[in-house]
Formats: sequence, structure tokens, C-alpha cells
Amino acid sequence: MPGSSDIDPARLGELVDSLDAVEQLSQIADRVPAYLVGGVVRDLLLGREVADLDVAIEGDSEALTDLPGFSLERDALFLTGRLEQGDVKIDVAQTRAESYPAPGALPEVRPASIGEDLARRDFTVNAMAFPLSGDRRLIDPHAGLEDLRAGTLRILHDGSFVDDPTRALRAARYAARFGFGLEPGTERLLRDADLSTVSEDRLDNELHRIAAEDDPAAPLLLIATWRVMPTLDPQAADRVAEVTRLASASPWSGWADRELAVMLAIVRPLPQIRELAGATPERPSEAVRLASAWDPAQLLVARALGAEWLDRYAAEWRHVRLEITGEDLLAEGIPQGPAIGRGLEAALSGKLDGEISGRDEELGIALATARGDIPED
Repeated sequence: MPGSSDIDPARLGELVDSLDAVEQLSQIADRVPAYLVGGVVRDLLLGREVADLDVAIEGDSEALTDLPGFSLERDALFLTGRLEQGDVKIDVAQTRAESYPAPGALPEVRPASIGEDLARRDFTVNAMAFPLSGDRRLIDPHAGLEDLRAGTLRILHDGSFVDDPTRALRAARYAARFGFGLEPGTERLLRDADLSTVSEDRLDNELHRIAAEDDPAAPLLLIATWRVMPTLDPQAADRVAEVTRLASASPWSGWADRELAVMLAIVRPLPQIRELAGATPERPSEAVRLASAWDPAQLLVARALGAEWLDRYAAEWRHVRLEITGEDLLAEGIPQGPAIGRGLEAALSGKLDGEISGRDEELGIALATARGDIPED
């Protein structure tokens, strides 16, 4: 099982001091008791690149208002904030405790100590903190370091998945990302998680986080294996794997929004996308007519479903442009109106299909069509 006995918490201070944001973190700690929490501590201990910086403070966020780049936000009844200076972005939240009025409901919160704040978190490996001032040693009240070394995901209490069933989806995301296994008691309780108590918005938010993973198919496969999301299409993981593969290379990379395409592939694709995937255009012009109205992410899903001709559309056909414009047809006496559009469309079809080339031939077929000399299909 993945894990590492080489994780050394004594190096945390050195690792924090090497962060690009160390100056901004020090500015926060100078004003209020502050701690790095959650994923940033976990990732530093694992030697992974740190993407998001989350700071918990024991005190009022208003103490930070004089910091350049700091803005206050309100999260329910609590002031939180965000510090942005150049490329540095730090999310700041007050330490708090939570209670859940009903399974799957949003929690009720109150101010609390850092210890209580860690106790409200999802898994032990995310329930560690590092003080940014004073005694800078790992705070680990739930033995998260031991589980991190063992490569184990463990919930903090037996009611964890009842309080927030979306933690089952997060478990899949973390297990897939890090190659971690579930602690046996955690796995038993996870399989009883009832996602029907959770709002669609919250489920959608968790699926978006999965879609942003480097390998989004892996957590989806775990979710399907654990059977914790009955509404998930059993074929979703296969579709997402193909979308992810295609999105990483030409001609789709940098054109189609990979995360959006993954989200579209997670749910059952629209019948229209399936219909597009099943089309077999005989000419480039037909392919362009079929594909041009769709968003690139939708086209990528259709390609993942088997429409190989969309590779040529993405790489070549969508780039084809005429040398003439509507102004050229107006100058030849064609009145403003739909005839101009028909003429330009005919010229583009001819160019795509290799039947004409050059400005003169484009103008000739466009004028002939616009004047009605060539019957419309």
C-alpha cells in the first residue's frame, strides 16, 4: 500500500519557509494566531507540490484588513478572507466547530480552537496543522501522520459520512490521487453513505473537483466499485478516460475545455451528442455543417464516443476560411439578405470539398448560387 516511512515532520518548518508565499504567511502570523491546515500540510509532508494555501486563524479576519491584497468575505456568519499579492493566493478562514442539524445538511458553525477546527475535518490525513508562529511543530491530534505514512484514509468519527455523505466522493478523489487505501472501518461506513440527502449543487461541486483531477476516471471507477452513487452511469469512467486521453494531445489540447468535457462525460451524454457521434459525413462540408454549431467540449465527448472524423474537423476543417466576403458579393450587385449567406456557404463547401480554389473560383460559385443559377441542395 502506498505510503512512506520517510515522512519527516521535523522538516515542516524548513519546507514552509521555502514556500513562495512565506512572506505573506509571516504577515498574517504577525497579526493573529495562524496555522497552515489541511491539504497543504498533507502535501508538504508527502513532498508534493503545493497548489492551494489554506490558513486558519484563531481570531477575527478583520485583523488582516491592513494587509495589501487582503479582502474580507462572508461565509455564512463568519468572516473569511483571501490574500492576493501577485501570484500568491492564500485563503483565510476562522477556526470553527461544526454541528449537523440533519444528515447531509449544511453544518451550523461557531468559533472554536484550532483543535476543534481539526476535529470537524473529513480524514485524519487532512486534520493536521502547522503553526506559523510560536512553537512551530506539527499539530496532529488524530494520528494523521501515522495514516499518511501507511497510505490510509480514515474518518475521524463514525458519523462522518452521515453528517456529510459527499465525503465518500472525496474519499474516492484522495484514494485515486494518492493511491491510498481505506481503513476497514472507514470502508464499511462509506458503503452506507446516503448521497440522496445531499443537494444537487453540492454533488455537482464534488464532481467538478473530480473532473479537475489529473486522472478523473480513477476516482469515478472507485465510486462505481463502492456503489455509493447509484445515479452514476456505469460507463462514465470509461468515457471520462477516453475524453482525458484525447484532451491531452493534438488537435484537442488547448482547444476543448477538458474539465467541461469530463463533466459532460460523467453524466449520460445528451441524445444529440450521441447522434452526432453516430454520424458518418461523406464530405468535409457535411462534417463542418454537423459540427460547427457545437462547443468544442461537446465535440470532444462525441469524439470519445467514436466520431473519429471529428479529429480532422478539429485539426483542419474548422480552420478553412474564404478569401471573399459578403462585401465582394454586394459589390457585384447581390442585394443585402439571405442570398449572400447562401452564396458564401456554397463557396465554403466547394473549398472544403476540394472542388474550387482561389478567390476567383470562390466568387464565381458564390455569385452563381446567390443569383439562383445553381439549385440549392
